[in-house]
Amino acid sequence: MTVQTKVILAVCYIILAPVVIGLLDGFDRKISARMQGRKGPSVLQPFYDLKKLFEKEALCANRAQLFLIRSYLMFIMLSGVLFFAGYDLLLVVFALSTSAVFLILAATSTHSPFSSQGTHRELAQIMACEPMELLVAVGFYLATVPRTFNVEFISKSFSPNIIYLPGFFIGFVFILTIKFRKSPFDISTSHHAHQEVVKGVTAEMVGREYALVTLAEWYESAVLYGIVGLFFMSRNPFSIVYAIIAILVVWFLEIVIDNTSARVKWQLMLKLAWGVTIIAAGMNLFLLEIIRSNIR
Repeated sequence: MTVQTKVILAVCYIILAPVVIGLLDGFDRKISARMQGRKGPSVLQPFYDLKKLFEKEALCANRAQLFLIRSYLMFIMLSGVLFFAGYDLLLVVFALSTSAVFLILAATSTHSPFSSQGTHRELAQIMACEPMELLVAVGFYLATVPRTFNVEFISKSFSPNIIYLPGFFIGFVFILTIKFRKSPFDISTSHHAHQEVVKGVTAEMVGREYALVTLAEWYESAVLYGIVGLFFMSRNPFSIVYAIIAILVVWFLEIVIDNTSARVKWQLMLKLAWGVTIIAAGMNLFLLEIIRSNIR
């Protein structure tokens, strides 16, 4: 992949990711409403909400919060640029982890008891997700020949990596519910605003600051769905179609889970996330090493 191509892909991510994820969010609201027997808002409602937030008066608890929120957005955008331009997958995971730290610092900078409680729960969610995210990067490294973390090489494998990494895929899809802050794991703040009286980690973020957080979440969702698609990518040009279908199936599955489950306690979330990580990814890692040793 040439440098020019990488630049074009990075620019496309920056421009198109909010548009695509915003539309998916709009369809999410519409489908969720239909499942609940309601008509639901327009599919463009997320964009109307974002526009309304940006038009509000600029208010923030302190200057540090604004800097930290912008850093949160920048690191998530960096992770997306690294991913879609075909760079190191491990760096992508580290950039996402760093962005989460800035969100927590932004919430705690206000000294609000509501946001402080939200950050404690956000930390629990990070503890639940991080092991699986790192193991997914390791799984791609072990499944690729020659072994590499490079997203470009991984996407051009001889066969889709889902063949070798089904356990990693199951574990990653499981933690996506946590990453998207959907039921039953929406413990720090909910994906749906109407479910919260006080929105946890984002309780003290209003107007443009909250708009930036929303925009950052859209960019992050694009990266996470991109990793889902990476499981199905190969040298076959039609693999991109399979990847898109897989992304849409996972997207719809998350909607179904969100609308058919109730919120659980953070202790149960940790047990389930770590259990799935150990069983699904651990067993897959063991079998992958056996397969690779037999091939050699």
